[in-house]
Amino acid sequence: MLQLRNGTLTNLPAAVARPGYDRARASVGIVHIGVGGFHRAHQAVYLDDLMARGEAMQWGLCGIGLLPGDTKMRDAMHAQDCLYTMMIKHPDGHYTARVIGSMLDYKFLPDDPEAVLELMVAPSTRIVSLTITEGGYNFHHVTGEFDFANTGVACDLEENAVPGTVFGVVVEALRRRRARGIAPFTVLSCDNVQGNGDVARRSFTAFARRKDASLGEWIAQNVAFPNDMVDRITPVTSDADRAQLAERFGVQDAWPVVCEPFTQWVVEDHFPQGRPPFERVGVQLVHDVLPYELMKLRLLNAGHQAICYFGVLAGYRYAHEVMANQFWPDLLMGYWRDEAIPTLRPVPGVDLIAYCKTLVERFGNPEVKDTLARLCAETSDRIPKFLLPVVREQLATGTASIRRSAAIVASWARYAEGTDESGNPIIVVDPLKASLMQAAARNRTNPTAFIENRAVFADLVDEPRFVQPYTEALALLHSAGAIETMRRFL
Repeated sequence: MLQLRNGTLTNLPAAVARPGYDRARASVGIVHIGVGGFHRAHQAVYLDDLMARGEAMQWGLCGIGLLPGDTKMRDAMHAQDCLYTMMIKHPDGHYTARVIGSMLDYKFLPDDPEAVLELMVAPSTRIVSLTITEGGYNFHHVTGEFDFANTGVACDLEENAVPGTVFGVVVEALRRRRARGIAPFTVLSCDNVQGNGDVARRSFTAFARRKDASLGEWIAQNVAFPNDMVDRITPVTSDADRAQLAERFGVQDAWPVVCEPFTQWVVEDHFPQGRPPFERVGVQLVHDVLPYELMKLRLLNAGHQAICYFGVLAGYRYAHEVMANQFWPDLLMGYWRDEAIPTLRPVPGVDLIAYCKTLVERFGNPEVKDTLARLCAETSDRIPKFLLPVVREQLATGTASIRRSAAIVASWARYAEGTDESGNPIIVVDPLKASLMQAAARNRTNPTAFIENRAVFADLVDEPRFVQPYTEALALLHSAGAIETMRRFL
């Protein structure tokens, strides 16, 4: 078995693609905070594509870990010279493997905060990118304001604090660059959040203004926060994936990444200090990302919400298992065609119905084995962003249908009761778990209990056009089950 590292690259099996460039000639130009599976299957791959063309050698990556759990990634990356394998799982059952070499280094902030900061201050670092999850931008779920009560944030705001949060480390690096007369780096959020650059700007400037008002104003005026839309289904790497990589390709990799073949990246072209020539490897550089963002959020992401709660209630565990039952593709196409697409702007170069058909294929990829548990997690951060805007826009038209959207919300409410239709326990993973499950426990005696949470649903409980199909679906979920509910709501 071949253990992956620089010295073994030339000995890899012929079926495994590997960097065809000299990594020793590459240098760090991008610092990425929050290295997980998605980043390694997406942004890092586009950079590897460029380096394979002999370009962007000054735009290599250094990954940064901030959280205690990031020590595992640190150890895996250091043991493998920051190399890792991307295994693409195709729907027809064949796999391809490729070693990615664009990550040149990995640093764990608590090991040496000063080294991380000085790397970010270096003039050669011109982009700091982020995948810190939807909830990582630290906005209070009720007020919508930056949460200064967060323990880590409060510590970083203390005088002479050694930064430990993403806000502390980015703002301190920008402070040093300003003090030394070095132009600020671009902050590029790659998280699945509408207006992710705008969200990042709000959070980082809010923190900076509390730390130092003049610094906050300087960041607001001088730091670029481009928006972008990212897309690739990337399940959590499992021990079975590691075993498959070893069995199929003869490679021992402590932390490979697995993904589907599809990938898309649409980026607002606003990088004052320069950027890699992403457009040469398929990235769409545009003036306005919003049409693409809304397309993804309201079709792909909301589509995941449409299948996952119904699926878990019916006893399924994987997305492809759900999609093998024709009720789910039919529910999805009806939701997309009649409810979601009418709320979208025209998307340049995209046939939306054709895009939806590709989503059905992607969701049904049996090799990816995307878990419904992953899709169900953190719902209070997801449905309000992915699905409820569709409901509100359709309600505003006065006549449009929202029956399927209401049924999807009802499936979440039934899921939050904590057991499936066979009485098996459901592990609910959500920052609002306690309040959601408490409300869901009253679903049978008070059918609107769940949607009375105005912090999540605002005034939807006051809207009869939503409440009627919602309560109808919830009653059917209790009396007839998920599949029969979907059949009646198709």
